[in-house]
Amino acid sequence: MTTLLLRSVMKGGLSKHFIKKTTHYSIKLERASIHISSFLYVKGQEIKMPSLSPTMTEGNIVKWLKKEGDTIAAGDVLCEIQTDKAIMSFETEEEGILAKILVPSDAKEIKVGSLIALMVSEGEDWKNVEMPDSNSNEVIASTIEEVDESSQSSGGNTPGTEIRMPSLSPTMSEGTIIKWYKKAGDKVAPGDVLCDIQTDKAVMSFETEEEGILAKILMGDDTKDVKVGDLIGLMVSEGEDWADVQVPGKKKSISSELKKESQTHIDTKPFSGPVTRHSYSGYSPAVRSILELYAIDGTKIQGSGKQGKLLKGDVLYYIAQNNLSIKPPNLVPLPGETPSKTSGSITMVRPPKGTGFTDIPLTPMRMTIAKRLTESKTKIPHAYATVESNIDLLLGLRKQLKYAGISVSVNDFIIKAVAIALKKCPLVNCHYINNQVVLQQTADISVAVATDSGLITPIITNANNKEIDEISSEIKELAGRARKGKLQLHEFQGGSFTISNLGMFNISEFSAIINPPQCGILAIGSGRPVIALNGKPQSIMTATLSYDSRAISESAASDFLETLQDLLQTPASLLLTKQTRKVHVSI
Repeated sequence: MTTLLLRSVMKGGLSKHFIKKTTHYSIKLERASIHISSFLYVKGQEIKMPSLSPTMTEGNIVKWLKKEGDTIAAGDVLCEIQTDKAIMSFETEEEGILAKILVPSDAKEIKVGSLIALMVSEGEDWKNVEMPDSNSNEVIASTIEEVDESSQSSGGNTPGTEIRMPSLSPTMSEGTIIKWYKKAGDKVAPGDVLCDIQTDKAVMSFETEEEGILAKILMGDDTKDVKVGDLIGLMVSEGEDWADVQVPGKKKSISSELKKESQTHIDTKPFSGPVTRHSYSGYSPAVRSILELYAIDGTKIQGSGKQGKLLKGDVLYYIAQNNLSIKPPNLVPLPGETPSKTSGSITMVRPPKGTGFTDIPLTPMRMTIAKRLTESKTKIPHAYATVESNIDLLLGLRKQLKYAGISVSVNDFIIKAVAIALKKCPLVNCHYINNQVVLQQTADISVAVATDSGLITPIITNANNKEIDEISSEIKELAGRARKGKLQLHEFQGGSFTISNLGMFNISEFSAIINPPQCGILAIGSGRPVIALNGKPQSIMTATLSYDSRAISESAASDFLETLQDLLQTPASLLLTKQTRKVHVSI
């Protein structure tokens, strides 16, 4: 009977009446369908309710601005969300196709972190996206919680206002509480800094928008990996007994078991030998992928297609009938490990004492950098152009300024020159957003600065209108705060163009990866002595432009580099600001 039911369902031939009469068999079928669902549908990327303000715990979806099937690019607004403060736009940082909207417009009180939609990559069949378990709302709203009976509310009788870990950057999912500036019993007013929090970008101050008394700190200094939305403290109103505050009980998710049931079972138990892989030539791509995943010999399955051809349904039926599980790939030894020839298992061979490896955990910033640079390099068509400039006059001018008591660096001249070149060549001063080239009105230069946590790019705004010494003092101040993790969000996010200078490390030439949505980055090498055609030595500096070939043409890139070369080789013009030129003309 079970065999008949499974085969009938595979071919879509059961009536609702028959299924009602065989409830106990349909339960078995449901478990089997969970086991094989990943092959029938496309695995979707989850879009969850974001935290759009520091105090937001839930929100209302006012209106979806994208519909199912629409192509989405980084920076697109998916929907409008009403937070506890205002109606804000939810911009995605991913790209793909919006496959399924799970929470419709006008939906209210959606908790932060709840699943609201699914995306798939371009080219995938968005109509066949794999849906969460439709039999339980807990899988869709993954943040539904229940109070653990063993951990009820404790403490006093005064209910407190919850302070939760805020989202201080668009990509922040968790953070580290560095230091609390308030202690229990302190009065708190709107705008007060409660604590410093290290995000995936920098150390930022958490300012409260509420007033009252800080009653209890639940997560103290140096608490790491605190997820956005986690409870970190409690406040009470003025006049209330803060020492008698009630601490909410710890919560646990009720969806964990449901998620375990709904996920495809993968056999991860140790096995005595490597998995036998068969020949899978001659099968269709869909059949071959399933056979390879389960390490099945296709010759053992009877095909139901024309001339006995093996179909996808035949393989799925065979898997369900034999209760098979996915086979893990053959293990590949890591450094310091040796595979056993007899069993195929891997045995860890410890290195000699004193020569062991040290694992250094990645900081949130380095993980974010790795993700963004990988996306940039794989999705943006990088093109490159290089120019060499004679910087003898620039070095001489810098030396003269130093004698006059004005200390500036070669990099300060480069920032000014790049900003002026961008204004003269506006086609290079652009962003690529939503498959459109957006020209930038100001020359805001992002300067790569190395910190212990990774690279960060503080911004010199309107650099073309600033004096060289003004640029110098501003970049020193920004770089100093960047190394301490004290930059504000607007001081390192944005910018129209980036400069990465490794000349001080004696790197003569290199190429850099574009920081989207910017379309260009200039890699500066060190000045090096060469012998000119006249037999005299001169200092040459190499600058390599990496540019997005979708937005910037070869001719525009060449014009920019030629303009930059002229400015660097005639540095006296860089000492003039727009205002200085006007005064000179009037005289």
